[in-house]
Amino acid sequence: MSQFKVDQLIGANFAFQHYAFERVAEILRGFGFKEIELWGIAPHLDLFHATDAHVRSVREILAQNGLTVWCFTPEQVIYPINIASGDGAYRRDSVRRFCRAADICAELGARYLFLTSGRGYEHDPPQEAWARSAQSLAEIAAHASSLGVRCLLEPLQRVETNVVTNAAGLREMLDEIGADTMDVVLDTVGMATAGDTVADYVRLFGPRLAHVQIVDGLPAGHLVWGDGKLPIGQYLDDLAASGYRGKLTFEPFGNGSYALDPVAAWTRNLKAIEPHMTRAPTAA
Repeated sequence: MSQFKVDQLIGANFAFQHYAFERVAEILRGFGFKEIELWGIAPHLDLFHATDAHVRSVREILAQNGLTVWCFTPEQVIYPINIASGDGAYRRDSVRRFCRAADICAELGARYLFLTSGRGYEHDPPQEAWARSAQSLAEIAAHASSLGVRCLLEPLQRVETNVVTNAAGLREMLDEIGADTMDVVLDTVGMATAGDTVADYVRLFGPRLAHVQIVDGLPAGHLVWGDGKLPIGQYLDDLAASGYRGKLTFEPFGNGSYALDPVAAWTRNLKAIEPHMTRAPTAA
């Protein structure tokens, strides 16, 4: 069985939203992580309270715990951010906040800014939201590139967006934008609900597949590995066999209960992935 290298598995603050960031950083360090996906949630580092002083504080906490940021992932789904909105002022403000997110990436030394496509009005022709999304993504990517920051783009489930919902749509959006500084995210739940496969992502994106969020589901749900029915082990075997060299992390949301004991949730995920790693971070 092919295995992933230890530096491919990174931490994240998903499920830790009710913990102070100082404590989150200590826990992730204790697990053995050196690199993280930083979810931009309040109170850790959201786009509505990210003053220069707050960003400096987060940078200092990361440094004190020997952590670096692989990608900054501002909350952008159930949140007052929508880069494809049919409300022009709302959309422009959303783009402005994501350009600020790119600034934050540069300040934190993050390689990537994590993006999704936004969504349009359900009663409008879908091509209108698509065009707004493409324009916004291109603008954000250009600003990020000027700072030396790359972007990641993830398809979402249909209940979350009516723009980019599957691998084929993601390929089409990348081709339309034409930004060579934008790479791709595979979320195992999003992949499963869209009917896509690991082989589809490898075929469509090759080395531009750079980030994988490992979550179990029914097929939806964003569950801890083992709480759903997805063949996560097979997905990882297929990725490893393809020669995947990007990052892997976990995104346990569930129904909110994982946030009551995120250490337990992450410990279960880390134990489950051990057979697929040359060496995994230490499960508590």
